[in-house]
Amino acid sequence: MTLNMRERPAGTASSTGPAPDMTLSDSDTFGRIGDLETRLARSDSEIRAAQAVRFDVFAREMGAAMPPEAMRLGRDIDAFDTVCDHLLVLDRSIAGGPEEQIVGTYRLLRQEVARANDGFYSTSEFAIDDMLARHPQKRFMELGRSCVLPKYRTRRTVELLWQGNWAYAREHGIDAMFGCASIPGVTPEAHALSLSFLYHNCLATGEWAVSARPELYQVMDLMPREAIDVKGAVAGLPPLIKGYLRLGALVGDGAVIDRAFGTTDVMIVLPTELISDRYINYYSPGWKQPDS
Repeated sequence: MTLNMRERPAGTASSTGPAPDMTLSDSDTFGRIGDLETRLARSDSEIRAAQAVRFDVFAREMGAAMPPEAMRLGRDIDAFDTVCDHLLVLDRSIAGGPEEQIVGTYRLLRQEVARANDGFYSTSEFAIDDMLARHPQKRFMELGRSCVLPKYRTRRTVELLWQGNWAYAREHGIDAMFGCASIPGVTPEAHALSLSFLYHNCLATGEWAVSARPELYQVMDLMPREAIDVKGAVAGLPPLIKGYLRLGALVGDGAVIDRAFGTTDVMIVLPTELISDRYINYYSPGWKQPDS
């Protein structure tokens, strides 16, 4: 399960070059760069098409084991799809309708929607309830099931995904985003350098502390701080996780092995108050963080 999110890949905008165009010609379009645009899914058929993109990435490319019904349909499906909003990136240069143009997707689940249904997807791996309880006045949003087709894994696509996430978060008054992020492979020791770097340098503590469920907990502190090659550790992280860290994200304590997807998952926590003005101004020029 994961932001690989199963969500994959993600990053952050470059500090050079112009910010994406925030001028909206459609009321539900968050932004455009060239032929690419980002917006929410408008129909069940678009959600099904996004599920097919997820299947192509997770099952066909990554080799994830999926239920028989998903394999029969050629779509990555679960119960959360019916209650989440689905952020899309579309390539308008592709002939056909929107269903043929979807090249990337993110699944968004707001706290009030989760409460009214079956909770958050992340609770199957991480004990998030205490973190939520410490912030009764804050509004949370879970990010999940992110993926991009191989030829579109570029800076432009990543920028649009984050532009859409940020616009959606602003629209709904979100105070913090979180979700599972995946590292390929089910042997944490193979990623000792990167996991130890995350533990020693990015660990969420205090009011944002969160940990893996006790029965699933895998130690991340596999190397002492002084033995960590920071450059090598960062290079070994998936683009998505590196992107979250650039934005100011924290990482929960303990990893979780997801054997169905063949990944080792960590919990990402991104309070909007920790996002630097540099990135806020890039994705939403002129907007300022509200006073706390």
